[in-house]
Amino acid sequence: MENEETKSSMLLPQDKYLEAGVHIGTRFKTIDMKPFVFKKRDDGLFILDLRKIDERIRLAAKILSKYRPEEVMVVASRLYSANAAGKFATLTGVDIVKGRFIPGTMTNVRLEVFKEPKVMLVCDPKGEAEAIREATRLGITVIALCDSDNNTAFIDWVVPTNNKGRKALALVFYLLSRELMMAQGKIPSYDQFPYRIDYFERFEDERTEEIAKEIEAEEAKPQADDLAIPEAPEKDKGDAPAEAAEEKKEE
Repeated sequence: MENEETKSSMLLPQDKYLEAGVHIGTRFKTIDMKPFVFKKRDDGLFILDLRKIDERIRLAAKILSKYRPEEVMVVASRLYSANAAGKFATLTGVDIVKGRFIPGTMTNVRLEVFKEPKVMLVCDPKGEAEAIREATRLGITVIALCDSDNNTAFIDWVVPTNNKGRKALALVFYLLSRELMMAQGKIPSYDQFPYRIDYFERFEDERTEEIAKEIEAEEAKPQADDLAIPEAPEKDKGDAPAEAAEEKKEE
């Protein structure tokens, strides 16, 4: 039975992860993210370890489940992450900050947007660096979705994943929603989770969908420019951990 297999091994069948591209990193690998990289493809893209992605999504959900929903805050500055994370927030009751994070949100009690979370999930450590800085000053636990090019300083729990792709973010928040709702007692089993992955990917109005496509096209340009960026040093080649042969079918 698929549910039993999922619970005993991975949260989803491996092909679902591959279809969503959660394992597709960038053409740059930081030292911090080296432990989560499986290999480097011939086209220069670093590939994240699927087993570590699965394991860390599972444990991230467990960490979040230890807090009351009002004590959890998600920061999602990009359109794709804000869309998927917004649905996660609606289903689980956690708080969310979409778009630009206003400095002082957690440190200035005079701000109307002032919040006092005990744990924070950020979707993009680069774009949400101010949120991480404020959380660090206050001793707030930080969970972060990190791509191969992210630095992980001041992050307590790294969830390695493609944190830019629409489908990848939808899958991550699908899993986090399902796991957290199970922990909250809102659903008794995976079979009772009524949402599909594409629900977390879909925008609810046509105008936002159009904007998302425009942004997607625009963000594709820097990725093409990455070809001109010097690749990682030779010593990085072959340093990926040996994994099971089935993960190689993504090539």
